[in-house]
Amino acid sequence: MREDIEQASCRLSTANGEFQLYGFKEPETGLEHAALCHGDFGDGAPVLVRLHSECLTGDTFSSCHCDCGPQLRSALKAIAKEGRGVLLYLRQEGRGIGLVNKIRAYALQEKGADTLDANRLLGLPADARSYRFAALMLGELGVREVKLMTNNPGKVNGLAVHGIEVVERVPLQVGRNRRNGAYLDTKAHRMGHLFDVLREPQGDE
Repeated sequence: MREDIEQASCRLSTANGEFQLYGFKEPETGLEHAALCHGDFGDGAPVLVRLHSECLTGDTFSSCHCDCGPQLRSALKAIAKEGRGVLLYLRQEGRGIGLVNKIRAYALQEKGADTLDANRLLGLPADARSYRFAALMLGELGVREVKLMTNNPGKVNGLAVHGIEVVERVPLQVGRNRRNGAYLDTKAHRMGHLFDVLREPQGDE
């Protein structure tokens, strides 16, 4: 374990079973990130992993404007079903622009801007996230090869450049509803996210 990375751990009982919870403090930023681990990684086989960026509005307030909350819950269920896996909960609110700027971007989206243009109108990048520390966290946990649950190829590349091999990308396509269809289509058509099917939502989904 690297001595410059402050960390702690405990057992955590959840609706999806027993997990080991690790907390990591990033030295350069002071941000505190979490890792929820389930099962044994000692055999060296690829591990099912989700990199989940913090989303207060979706994860906590059940916002219908994104798919973050459903992705978080589905990822934890998938890890429990697999019997082993890691969910990294990364303090990267609003794709790295922070909560206040995210709220400002939402206000611009209310006036017709999409999620990409809203950030640009604020003078901010479409995606300000780095996955260097996420790769370091996985290394500290003994994970070198992963099956990554994501629709975003940027996460695959972001881990690969920092020494984590992504042997498989596992789609995580959940949470589409009447409010977030345009948001998801913008991610697909303008930000390169991968979706098997783009369609208009049906009923109350």
